[in-house]
Amino acid sequence: MKELKILAVVVLFTIATYIGVEPYAHSQMHPHVEAPDYTFKDVDGLNTLQGNAQVGEALVQANCTACHSIEKAGFPPVMDNASAAAAYGVVPPDLSTAGKLYNADYLAAFIKDPATASKVSHKFVDGRVHPMPQYNWMQPQEIADMVAYLQSIAPKEMTNKEVFQDACQRCHGIKYGDMQKGTMAAKSPVENIKAYMGKIPPDLSQYIRSRGAQYLHEFVNDPQKHLEGTAMPRVGLTKASEEQVIAYMEEVGDSKKAEREALGPKFLIYLVIFAIFAWLWKISKWRDVH
Repeated sequence: MKELKILAVVVLFTIATYIGVEPYAHSQMHPHVEAPDYTFKDVDGLNTLQGNAQVGEALVQANCTACHSIEKAGFPPVMDNASAAAAYGVVPPDLSTAGKLYNADYLAAFIKDPATASKVSHKFVDGRVHPMPQYNWMQPQEIADMVAYLQSIAPKEMTNKEVFQDACQRCHGIKYGDMQKGTMAAKSPVENIKAYMGKIPPDLSQYIRSRGAQYLHEFVNDPQKHLEGTAMPRVGLTKASEEQVIAYMEEVGDSKKAEREALGPKFLIYLVIFAIFAWLWKISKWRDVH
């Protein structure tokens, strides 16, 4: 009975300490931020305009294919990755999947003013300009038509890996995704992306373990929430696309998660059974002593 009292006191003090310290520590290490906003209500988007994909096709071809490839529509890359990165700082994305990956309102806002929509205006001061020009001189309906066209050529389905490649791999590598062939290295050469971003973007192989899924969702949706002044742009992914990005990072960096979580309850049951037998053994031995 004495041991039970001691155990109860230890448990109570442990719980009191945890409740008193852990929330404060968590609030300091992981400050609360607003939940991800997948509607991008702060951007100057489509403003309810409905686009015409046929009209948008001509506009996209006239205004975008000088820098961007659209392989789905038969427009190959204008230059190789190294040359493109040297010219722009980062490899321009192929637009074949843009209509699926990105929120339509964000995409429209990005076409109008890339730096403002992606929240990196602080990078482009003292004469520095975003590598993609603003198209805010276009009529709103024309931009809506361009978005409609990009949506019309976008694939209906993409694998998690394909979404990651198109959404993230221009800047970030994830080397554990293909250790032997190295196909998951960042597309932009290190020297170019370092000059453009100010530092080398990290390899994302283990970020699902070091940051956690919730942090990554908040950060990808709006990096400024967690790291004010960062050079990483707000990407503008839809909720579904962002979930596929995080899922791929989990496939690569935490492939044993399901197995580990399935083992947890079994191990706890084992500990409970072991504790019962240990308690019974202890009672039998101390009964002989007394």
